[in-house]
Amino acid sequence: MTHQQRYARGRLCGFARRAVSAVLLCCTVAIVLRAAVGMAAEAEAVVSGELKQWHRVSVTFAGPDTAETAAPNPFRDYRLTVQFTCDGQRYVVPGFYAADGNAAETGAERGNRWRVHFTPDRPGKWSYRASFRTGPDVALSLDEQAGKPTAFDGAEGSFIIQPTDKRPPDHRGTGRLRYVGEHYLRYAGTGKFFIKGGADSPENFLAYFEFDGTHRAAKEIGQGRPGEARMAPLHRYEPHVKDWRPGDPTWRDGKGKGIIGALNYLASKGVNSVYFLTMNVQGDGKDVWPWISPTVRDRYDCSKLDQWEIVFSHMDRLGIALHVVTQETENDQLLDGGELGPERKLYYRELVARFAHHLGVVWNLGEENTNTDQQRRQFAEYINRLDPYGHPIVIHTFPGQYDKVYKPLLGFGHLHGVSLQMGNMKQTRAETLKWRQRSAASGRKWVVCLDEIGPADVGVRPDADDPQHDDVRKHALWGNLMAGGAGCEWYFGYKYPHNDLNCEDFRSRDRLWDITRYARVFFEQLPLERLSPDDSLVEGGNAWCLAAPGELYVVYLPEGGTARLRLPEGTYTVQWYNPRSGGPMQSGSVATVSGPGQVPLGDPPSDPKADWAIVVKRK
Repeated sequence: MTHQQRYARGRLCGFARRAVSAVLLCCTVAIVLRAAVGMAAEAEAVVSGELKQWHRVSVTFAGPDTAETAAPNPFRDYRLTVQFTCDGQRYVVPGFYAADGNAAETGAERGNRWRVHFTPDRPGKWSYRASFRTGPDVALSLDEQAGKPTAFDGAEGSFIIQPTDKRPPDHRGTGRLRYVGEHYLRYAGTGKFFIKGGADSPENFLAYFEFDGTHRAAKEIGQGRPGEARMAPLHRYEPHVKDWRPGDPTWRDGKGKGIIGALNYLASKGVNSVYFLTMNVQGDGKDVWPWISPTVRDRYDCSKLDQWEIVFSHMDRLGIALHVVTQETENDQLLDGGELGPERKLYYRELVARFAHHLGVVWNLGEENTNTDQQRRQFAEYINRLDPYGHPIVIHTFPGQYDKVYKPLLGFGHLHGVSLQMGNMKQTRAETLKWRQRSAASGRKWVVCLDEIGPADVGVRPDADDPQHDDVRKHALWGNLMAGGAGCEWYFGYKYPHNDLNCEDFRSRDRLWDITRYARVFFEQLPLERLSPDDSLVEGGNAWCLAAPGELYVVYLPEGGTARLRLPEGTYTVQWYNPRSGGPMQSGSVATVSGPGQVPLGDPPSDPKADWAIVVKRK
């Protein structure tokens, strides 16, 4: 295939020529478009990427030659927005300054490239039109007419999108993860509900030594506050270099193998979400920020963010969701004194412009958040208005402050769920159930996840210190899921090796990932939208129940034993599932039961004192 065959030419004024053939569309293509703009100035646009449904498509424009530190500020004083349309579907997508267009490899700080990333949700012919405007602080405004048109404003083109050729767990095979008005997120492509089983630690996952411009902002290693992990050198993830595979991405002559290998390992264990801060200035670690400096907050590091993009794209391929935590309690007043001002607006815009095209994004307004109710509402609404895809927005809070933070947000249209932190994991079920029920009563169901367990110095201990993770499995993991929660991410306490800030080897919790996967596999097979918690139906010890009355019942026995279940008329099969080892469903002492009435479910296949799950299904 020649270089010339990869290009199709047309006019930006609206007369785009016919797109390349379907064969060429299966490859990365570039569509070069030229036009007269303003006083006959010419501009070039290049469309790149695999032109397929759910795959990233990038449009790169040649615009003003500028730099990260230039005046006018290319981040504040220029604004790129591109409208994509197909068969009545319309997305308005913010773009960003991309330096030389290859900054991940070159480390460039200047150039004349401006870019937008887009993930089309359907096959067909997509058209685009660029709005490129300039003026003081134009990037902070949501007004389409703010500023004045410049350079390639009005540039137009089109491309043909083919169906995806990927399969789950690759997100390009599942489609976008969406809030659908239920207590679980759902993949747009497959229609399957998402049960989260992820890593909460290290929260400074992006403090990786091979990202450009990444260093410790604290004066010395080991500095830290009481009650947090002591800071360590930047992450290298050296134990996971061996998990990098030929063909996996790197940057700048082979950098990135440690962090890519770490993600490969996590994906191999069934982990499907990673929690990470995009900014911890003045917070835990003091080693992650998107700017050219931790003290300059309106100029962004193009090469570092392009390198983050390489990692995030690999997460898409592995089926790992991005839990993007935008701030933490130590710095939630850092930008604009906690208000929705210029620094924060620009910060949200840059995150959305660069990363919202990823298919598994969840935005978190802040870890252990201390902003006001009004500020939280403003933040969520602003992100929602910026984000063309409507990714879910959640918020994390301190243990014991649930009512203070969450209650005023019940029914709020721009918040989709809560990110629970439990000081005592044995309270997980009650707290999950409370916010599931309260949100449903408000008219807007929340997705309720457990994203941190305490105490802070313990969290989830390494396998060497807690080989079976019995309490974590019973009270946190199954406690959340049996209350109708949507899954968990695991925090590592600072008292133990490989903790919340210095985790280098995710194999330190190898057994933890297994028991989390066993739970995910079990719940993903259930008709979750029809099941509701109802412990009143079950008797016998400490038994929990999820029910689709008359159809399906799930009973969990955290302390083993047996139970009696109240059933309506009919005949039902009884099968058992082992939360400790997974595997197929098993038969206990009773194969079938008949209602109506309270019926005994029999004894488990083995280990009567261990925890078991029972599935009772109408024949």
